[in-house]
Amino acid sequence: MTITLEQAQQAIEAAKQKSIEIGTLMNIAIVDSGANLAAFARQEGAWLGSIDISIRKAKTARYFDMPTGEIGKLSQPGGPLYNIEHSNGGLISFPGGIPIKNAEGTIIGAIGVSGSTVENDHTVAQAGVDAIS
Repeated sequence: MTITLEQAQQAIEAAKQKSIEIGTLMNIAIVDSGANLAAFARQEGAWLGSIDISIRKAKTARYFDMPTGEIGKLSQPGGPLYNIEHSNGGLISFPGGIPIKNAEGTIIGAIGVSGSTVENDHTVAQAGVDAIS
């Protein structure tokens, strides 16, 4: 099972609306169950450097089927995943990437958001997930 283009677009629209609501400009990436880019949106004026970060957040969340913020907690010095961010061509281990599940609880993709504080990134990403779940 994988996310459809229609679902990916729903997630992006919900994330964009949340971004507008909280007054931020974001890059929003959706990957499918194989961690392939399925959809992407960059709000006008969002940081260019956050394009890559949003895509890597989405891929990281899918590669390990957990929010990137959780990976960050596990990858601290002395943690079980210390230095994991150097694997897979570079991962992101701070909040803003979240797996997306279907109604049955199967992971069908992930969202990655970047462009503001990690708290705002996570909030906007969660809005995208909530639009699908």
